[in-house]
Amino acid sequence: MKKLLAGLLVAGMLSITTSGAFAYAGIKDVAQNYWAQTEIASVVNDSVMFLNAGNFRPEEKISRVDFVTALLKVLGQSNAAINVKVPYSDVAKSGAGHDAVARSQQIGLVYGYPDGTFRPNGSILRDEAQSVISHITIDGTVDSKIVSKYKDAAKVPAWAKNVYAKTLSYGIYVNHPNENELRPTEELTRAEAAVLLYRLSQRLDLVKAQYKNEKVLGTEHLNVTKKAPCNEVTVTNMRNIVKEGNVLEIQFTEQFKSKLHAAGDSVTFTNPEDIVTEEGTTLFPAGSKFYGTVLNIQDPQWWNKNARVYTQINKVVLPNGKTVDMNAKPFYKDYALKEGPWMTAGKVALYTVGGTAVGTGAGVGFSFIPKPDKVGTGVAIGTPVGAGVGLITGFVTPGLNYVAKEGEQIQVILIDDSSIAK
Repeated sequence: MKKLLAGLLVAGMLSITTSGAFAYAGIKDVAQNYWAQTEIASVVNDSVMFLNAGNFRPEEKISRVDFVTALLKVLGQSNAAINVKVPYSDVAKSGAGHDAVARSQQIGLVYGYPDGTFRPNGSILRDEAQSVISHITIDGTVDSKIVSKYKDAAKVPAWAKNVYAKTLSYGIYVNHPNENELRPTEELTRAEAAVLLYRLSQRLDLVKAQYKNEKVLGTEHLNVTKKAPCNEVTVTNMRNIVKEGNVLEIQFTEQFKSKLHAAGDSVTFTNPEDIVTEEGTTLFPAGSKFYGTVLNIQDPQWWNKNARVYTQINKVVLPNGKTVDMNAKPFYKDYALKEGPWMTAGKVALYTVGGTAVGTGAGVGFSFIPKPDKVGTGVAIGTPVGAGVGLITGFVTPGLNYVAKEGEQIQVILIDDSSIAK
């Protein structure tokens, strides 16, 4: 009982400070709070885009040939054998961008202009980039009305209406700084290209087979819990795909107390050990940071109903700076974090002990009023009555707030597949 009481007292003093910032030390000109810092760090880490003397130059326009070169990397086509002749008059065989243009031509990725040029050093427009994304992704049922909700929808060229309907539906688009604008005819910046390429890399499942050089190497398995709906991991030459329904075990990086938080707050987790398949493939190295958001908190209710915390993991940053999109929630009833029955039992027990003490004291006190020899009778009556009152009070009062100490482990279940690029 002393240990339980001490635990409850410690839990009552827990507090939390959270940070959703991601850091990548190798980029000089991209601040930690830059709007596309996460995506830039990821594409640089994956050698999709490159630095110049440590600078990324995020606000510069990206050329057509640089966009094609980066796109080929995402699709696993950057080393494909070249079996075609480049037909464009402005792409020299000895030029730096020749091979990228040739590979693009070979798989039908990005085409040139009617005048027989490719314009490799010209800037690519935002709607042109979206057209390429739409072109290489699978065709599905999309609602064309999705474009109309943006205030500059009238600026989207007629030929690009379906393009945007598709890429918006798939979530592979960029619309910074105003999320209500598409700015289709403006030139694409390197930062915006990084966001597009990162989002595409996370949704390679949507890319048509003829455009990506992806080969399935096998199926491996996670074994966190037998209760997991799925334990399969698809391993390819380009990525590891942790399938929907897998369960991961992670832990709080800081103390958490539900009454100090609200919807929209950040919460961070980590894994103290590598998360590895049974076959030996490391998926999430030790020290990866799992970033989540508090979706909702239900306060404790009367009749001993404990608080419930609803949170969602949306991103993982690996120790090497690689970023992985994730959609995961706590693997508990209704996806809620709450105190377990043993904590509730402990609370009721404390009320019962307190009631017993009060009842015993009252019984002794009252026994002295008529006669001193009635002390034993007072104790015999007061003790069970006090315990009963304490027990009832313990059940009737509001439940417990949710409290987790730093390092406390939880299990989360993947709501969608999670793709980890190699």
